[in-house]
Amino acid sequence: MNYKIILIIIGYILLINLTGFVAMYIDKKRAKRNEWRIKEVTLLSIVLLGGGIGSIIGMYKFRHKTKKLRFTIGFPTIVITQIVLIIYCLIANPFKI
Repeated sequence: MNYKIILIIIGYILLINLTGFVAMYIDKKRAKRNEWRIKEVTLLSIVLLGGGIGSIIGMYKFRHKTKKLRFTIGFPTIVITQIVLIIYCLIANPFKI
């Protein structure tokens, strides 16, 4: 695999996880001020796009959405599924990456 592609992938993963972390922070601040909030589907989409670790860290760091099962169970489930799929692709190499 080309090193340039690897660097792009690493950069994307870092950026999307930072986005998830910041989104949880912003939503928590807005919740405290009773302002317009980030939609739950947007937070979930960030996780589905690879920002699960940053979102989970933000969720517990800012104690935001920790009482909702959709987040406390859903976020880790998505992250674990993504990790398993990545490991499968690396080991089985079905797509000839």
